[in-house]
Amino acid sequence: MTASLHDSSRELALLRWQFDLTWSLFEYHLERIEADDFLWEPAAECWTPRPAADGTWTVDWAETEPDPVPVPTIGWLSWHIGWWWGVATDHARGRVPREREDVVWPGPGKPTVEWLRGLREDWLAALDRLTGADLEATAAFPQQGDPRYTVAHMIAWVNAELMKNVAEIGQLRLQRVVGRPRA
Repeated sequence: MTASLHDSSRELALLRWQFDLTWSLFEYHLERIEADDFLWEPAAECWTPRPAADGTWTVDWAETEPDPVPVPTIGWLSWHIGWWWGVATDHARGRVPREREDVVWPGPGKPTVEWLRGLREDWLAALDRLTGADLEATAAFPQQGDPRYTVAHMIAWVNAELMKNVAEIGQLRLQRVVGRPRA
């Protein structure tokens, strides 16, 4: 084994450890989250999923980010995770990446929690197929094939993006919980 491949294998193990740590922090909230938490709007201006006439959900979106940016709800954040993580997994598996409009939010509560856990399983299966040498290949996402960024960078980006979204969801859930009247 070359030194580079050995280092890449250790890098993959470290990235996997970081992902597992982030996911364990997410599970803390997923185990406690309630259906009403997903659509709770903490501010006057929020981005959230909204019921469509056909029974599915549509999400608030703007091609140009507004100023100020609306506060996302847990529902919107969970949809956002599904979008970017699904696209990252598509790239890691060599599939055609899904379009944003094709990512349908499952709805508040258990359907979304199960969807997020399923995304985790799909991501782990993709990671398990990678070798240390794969980490050195140019990543097509999220930097659109810039040769300076490798698959290892993409995995690190997934970890960072997930950590950020987990913190946002956790903070929103905690704000909602402490805002409830005590029984």
